[in-house]
Amino acid sequence: MTLRFTKMTGAGNDFVVIDNRSRRIRDGSAAAKALCDRRWGVGADGLILLEKSRRADYRMMYYNADGSYGGMCGNGARCIALYAVKHGIAHRKHMIEALKYLHAVNVTPPDVTLWMKDPHDLRLGKTIKLDSTSQLLHFVDTGSPHAVICIEELPGQPRKLNAIDMCSLGRRIRYHPYFGPTGTNVNVVQRTGDNLLHIRTYERGVEDETLACGTGSVAAAIVGCHIWKLRRPVRVLPRSKVPLLVDFDEDTHKITNVTLTGPAKILFTGETKIPLSRS
Repeated sequence: MTLRFTKMTGAGNDFVVIDNRSRRIRDGSAAAKALCDRRWGVGADGLILLEKSRRADYRMMYYNADGSYGGMCGNGARCIALYAVKHGIAHRKHMIEALKYLHAVNVTPPDVTLWMKDPHDLRLGKTIKLDSTSQLLHFVDTGSPHAVICIEELPGQPRKLNAIDMCSLGRRIRYHPYFGPTGTNVNVVQRTGDNLLHIRTYERGVEDETLACGTGSVAAAIVGCHIWKLRRPVRVLPRSKVPLLVDFDEDTHKITNVTLTGPAKILFTGETKIPLSRS
């Protein structure tokens, strides 16, 4: 079938976005594999389907490039919010349903602010066995699971962020038994100011380093505020060099009111054909 798509980017994290309110795409996994392939498809980190919702303005269904269901994607949600406003599907301030949770957004082009689900399962100062060495890391689930490693805590690795073999390191940690069968995303961070972090991210599902990751940026900011007492809001500079702004509230028991702000952009639109689903 012929599908009309929009290619979008959120700080370098790129997506194929399709209005699927008519439910023409039944198998999002198969569609993601076909459309996100960078040699034989449109090429993207993931596929985002905009679908009907009874609880919000629309529902976001996010699939990684390998076809796995990604659940929540911070930069993807910011992109689909801009898409919905540009196509008259929603107003500037609206609600997105993702993973049965309602996210508020505020679209003020070129920026989009997304209110995230409250993070949970914060684990600081954990050590895992990695080959013949021990690796100190931190962990938090910000809608997706994220391991966060400070560059100073990488044994035998260069202290320059751009010199790290992120794919090799990411794969080894992503599949580590400590993170269970679903694995984790992996971030290496470097503090460069009292509210500035540089970050590189290996994303599960993409199975490669990405130019940016929204939920990873939130994870890095939360960990950074705990171990370095960073000043909020925290500016996070991913590999794309497009800054993201992370803010949140915290008391002794919980992290709440998490916001992710940064640019979203429509790159181009087009038509493509993928096989009809047999489901």
